[in-house]
Amino acid sequence: MTLTRRTLLSLFATSALWGAQLAAAQDLASSPAPDGVSVRIIAPADGETVPGEFTVVFGLSGMGVAPAGVQQEGTGHHHLLVDGTELPPANQPMGNPPIHFGGGQTETTLMLEPGEHTLQLILGNHLHVPFEPSIVSEVVTVTVK
Repeated sequence: MTLTRRTLLSLFATSALWGAQLAAAQDLASSPAPDGVSVRIIAPADGETVPGEFTVVFGLSGMGVAPAGVQQEGTGHHHLLVDGTELPPANQPMGNPPIHFGGGQTETTLMLEPGEHTLQLILGNHLHVPFEPSIVSEVVTVTVK
């Protein structure tokens, strides 16, 4: 395939624009966390033994849930960290992990290998950036049989 000079310049300009947008997105300011907001894992309970496939139910108090991309004051969406050892960095969109629930989901079904696993929720703003200070749940430990 042969590319014309015009096509090459267009591709270069598009790549440069995309790169600039990506770089700008890497250092976003966190949204301030409203007072009194908390996120929790309703089920399973900490220390519970669960089957290989189980449902995780998310809880949120003091804010509402909105899909990713919807900028509405007082809302955010869930991210679930499974077997994480540290929280994602602030001031940038969360990658993978954690698992994103950008559709505004408030529960999910997980399938995990037998053994001990940890679960922790992190609330993100419309751009997947953690709030400041971070709105995170307590870590829940489950044993998959």
